[in-house]
Amino acid sequence: MTIVRQQSLSKAVESPEKLAHKHLTTERMQDVHLLLQNLVNSEEATVKLVLDCLYDIGAVNLIDQKFRSRFLNKTMKKIARMSKPVFRVFAWQWFKKNSPQLIANWLQTQVAFVAPAAKPKKVVVEVPQVHSYSLVETDSLRKEIKYLRYQVRWLTAITVVALSAFGITITTLNYNSAAPLQSRQSVPFKMPD
Repeated sequence: MTIVRQQSLSKAVESPEKLAHKHLTTERMQDVHLLLQNLVNSEEATVKLVLDCLYDIGAVNLIDQKFRSRFLNKTMKKIARMSKPVFRVFAWQWFKKNSPQLIANWLQTQVAFVAPAAKPKKVVVEVPQVHSYSLVETDSLRKEIKYLRYQVRWLTAITVVALSAFGITITTLNYNSAAPLQSRQSVPFKMPD
């Protein structure tokens, strides 16, 4: 006895025109992907300049958002400037690997002309009444929060100082290792005639 599932019987059969259109669409999107890969490879310098500009803007915005302290802000911006060459290498590899497919997918959604999904309706949720704290508990919690914030500031400062010292040490070692090494070979001395 054979068991046949109801779902497998209810699948609609696609017309040959739709199948041909899907096949053509797939081929053309592969062409778009290959063209985008070619564009990225041929315009390497331009892509790297774009990535540099985006890094400059994004690093400053992120540091301004995350570090309010003037000292930390300036220090982190200097570290970001020093780490830019490392970012450039990794960003180029990522961009070369992923961007043609991402751009091709985005372009395909643009030419699909699919109606956007209906916006979900706002749902009102009733929140049960929360137990309020007494003045003593509130004051104790406020003091604990202040103390934890103080500890976070100290840990952030220590981390920044340690990273700065590490960066300076690496830079100094790289600078000093570039100096020519002295030779230990003796130079023969010739007497003038």
